Amino acid sequence: MPDRPVALDEYPIHQVPLSMRHVATGDRNAYDRCIFHVMDHAGRALLIAGLGVYPNTGVIDAYATLRLGDRLHAVRASDALGDDRLALTVGPLTITVEEPLARLRLTCAADPGDPDGLAYDLTWTAAFPATWEPHHTQYRGDRLLLDGRRFVQAGTCTGTVRAAGQELAVTAGEWTGTRDRSWGVRPIAGEDGGRAAEELRPEGFHWIWCPVRFDDRFVMVIVQEDADGHRTLNEATMVRDGAHDTQLGWPHTDIRYRPGTRHPESAVIHLTDPARTPLELTAEILTSSPLAVGAGYPPASVEDWQHGTWRGRGWTDRRSYDLSDPAAHPLAAYGVTDHAARFTLDGRTGYGIFEHGSFGRHDPSGFTGYDSVAPEAGR
Repeated sequence: MPDRPVALDEYPIHQVPLSMRHVATGDRNAYDRCIFHVMDHAGRALLIAGLGVYPNTGVIDAYATLRLGDRLHAVRASDALGDDRLALTVGPLTITVEEPLARLRLTCAADPGDPDGLAYDLTWTAAFPATWEPHHTQYRGDRLLLDGRRFVQAGTCTGTVRAAGQELAVTAGEWTGTRDRSWGVRPIAGEDGGRAAEELRPEGFHWIWCPVRFDDRFVMVIVQEDADGHRTLNEATMVRDGAHDTQLGWPHTDIRYRPGTRHPESAVIHLTDPARTPLELTAEILTSSPLAVGAGYPPASVEDWQHGTWRGRGWTDRRSYDLSDPAAHPLAAYGVTDHAARFTLDGRTGYGIFEHGSFGRHDPSGFTGYDSVAPEAGR
């Protein structure tokens, strides 16, 4: 097929001397994607939806999962990436940018053959300006594995969600929405890691990512640490409309895990304001959704789907998972889990995501290896 210009080439937005159909790197792991979290304040439901583009593998895909009780309802779709990069739609899943950085519409069309399947029509409206997260890089040996830039934002959601014979009315006063946009280079499943993957396996990884919306402020906390507690990513920021972002120091987190697991039940994130006054951001977990189940994040099982993998043209998959028995999804414990949570800060109550993953050794938490978990009560 001839390499012809695409519609975006009409606009003065180029960053490199290439058509907008190309990215500046030939790395197969180049990506550009988003994730949305929509949660009700009572902890009944958590909807996670996202869409990704993988220019150097020619794939566009999208997903949505809804945690409702002990069931996880999932829709995933994948297709060949076309020239129209403004068409954010894959199968039944669509994201429409109605006003950049301010209002987006999220839809999942119903399956005519499954009236009880997941469907939704939501309008996501920003409550605060988007804010940058730190430039995220990660190496394995001398190879740059991850090189990504992200922004994050909190807002409100309105509309309806339907699944399992229920229709949920999503209202601004009872639901909260957060979102994350990222692009760069990030590993796609299926690549042979070579000698570095065999000889330089990480001893441990500890991750916390918390976008939290309060009525008058938005707080973002990020922590990434190695096995010995060495911090490789750090952020604690408070955003208010029309004001400079306020840095909240070097966050330290105390997590109370469910005995016999690494599943957080509550947490306290210790922050510091510019006047050196201590602040405590507390999190109470309401409901949880493991990203390795249904949402395409590693380490999803080989029978399931992962982001960026080619499934052929027009692939769509709908399924439901039982989350009542953690043993039914053994790989989920070695992936990141998104927890809808109720937060408190300085007498205020807010809602957001306590995203957490802790695998292998983590000295500050007392975990000694991949099989190490929180002690049982009384031990």
